[in-house]
Amino acid sequence: MSEIKIGFITVSDRASRGEYEDLGGPAMQEWMGKALTNEWTPVARVIEDDQDLIEATLKELCDEYQCGLVLTTGGTGPAKRDVTPEATEAVCEKILDGFAEQMRAVSLQYVPTAILSRQIAGTRGSSLIINLPGKPSAIAECLEAVFPAVPYCVDLIEGPYLETDESFIKAFRPKHAKKPEAS
Repeated sequence: MSEIKIGFITVSDRASRGEYEDLGGPAMQEWMGKALTNEWTPVARVIEDDQDLIEATLKELCDEYQCGLVLTTGGTGPAKRDVTPEATEAVCEKILDGFAEQMRAVSLQYVPTAILSRQIAGTRGSSLIINLPGKPSAIAECLEAVFPAVPYCVDLIEGPYLETDESFIKAFRPKHAKKPEAS
């Protein structure tokens, strides 16, 4: 079985310049470390809010590194430099609206400004890309809301077989979805 790689992209002008510590990237990796029982390798980037750069980084992690899952944090608000959703949409073959709907619905339980969030999710080849908010607590809330569907989604796009620690988060797979034979 090939190595499972998961991409983590922090989109932040200030963090990319070292003006403040990237908290989102480590929060995403920590959450995934609790969620997955598979061994996996992180491929992490901290980049500035630039659509061409975000697109190139998404393509690099999906196409070259073959990350089955790519999580982004930052750049999803209404500010002029917030272009992560536009970059994500530009590189995806299919947009999965349910992820965005569910993340916003959950975030609205915590803050009324969640309606300003524009994060999306979509597929590129055998990679699932999910935009997450920038705040570590919001990252966890959004991942808890959508992750039960992530492993099966990755199965459907022929990505790596992701197994979860059910004491932390339980993935849903239909009864007919079978674990691939070990090779």
